[in-house]
Amino acid sequence: MSAALQPHQEFQNGLLQRIVHSERYRMYQDAFRTATGLPLRLVSSDPEAWCLDDQKINRSPFCEALNLCERACGACVDTNRRLMKEAEVSGPTTCHCFAGLCATAVPVKMGASVIGFLKTGQVFSRVPTEDQFEELMGAIGRKTLDKASRESLRTAYLQTRFVEPMRYQSMVTLLQSFAEQLSEHADSLAIIEEGSEPAAIAKARKYIHANLDQPLPLGLVARQAGLSESHFCRLFKDSAGLTLTDYVNRCRIDWAKRELLKPEARISEIAFMIGYQSLSQFNRSFARIVGVSPTLYRRERLERAAS
Repeated sequence: MSAALQPHQEFQNGLLQRIVHSERYRMYQDAFRTATGLPLRLVSSDPEAWCLDDQKINRSPFCEALNLCERACGACVDTNRRLMKEAEVSGPTTCHCFAGLCATAVPVKMGASVIGFLKTGQVFSRVPTEDQFEELMGAIGRKTLDKASRESLRTAYLQTRFVEPMRYQSMVTLLQSFAEQLSEHADSLAIIEEGSEPAAIAKARKYIHANLDQPLPLGLVARQAGLSESHFCRLFKDSAGLTLTDYVNRCRIDWAKRELLKPEARISEIAFMIGYQSLSQFNRSFARIVGVSPTLYRRERLERAAS
């Protein structure tokens, strides 16, 4: 990540952490875990940051057994990276890992930007069997395990619960509803601590993210913050590390990068949808910020996803 992007990402990460530690999220997390028996976490939108943590409530014993150290096995990490990338583009997404366990990611947004994901899963969609375990052992090359380790893994596999697909989808629907609530209340949940970002700038950011597809001239945004244009410019640059124009452009390009992963979407349509007044303006901004054209970015990302 370039240094210019850090203030924007730091703001989103800080917002996510305030949500994670909010009473509203903790109450829902406890209720969801108790009612469904499933794990639930709110994690960063950065796929590279994904790993198992200390939130072991309802986690699959089989996932625990495969956890070779503090991080999950490589195949599990790769599955979660792909899952979150797909959910960022398509919304709530469920997939199966190499062992047949469900994994689900539901995006939480602030305006057009995805700031994190509600994640659950680690259950089978059918009752695990001895035959499936033996097949899995062959696939992952664990036949060399000693007898005790193999038996421990087998017990963990067979003890991992299963949830009938329609019931599981109902649980995902509950998560989607809560994600929408978190998205609507992201700014109110992110209580600004004294001495950190000024409330006027937080209010301006909220307005920007909610209206990225509309013109955002300096005078309009400054009025939303309740400041004069000159005062707002100084305060915003000090807080965000970017001018208002640069910040808005980077937010729009973040949005465009997700839309470009939809093969059916025309680049010109994306440009106007995210608030640019012309295709040439969008192409210049995208190339300046990302380093490649929108067309090349799409081709490279889709080729990588297909490989």
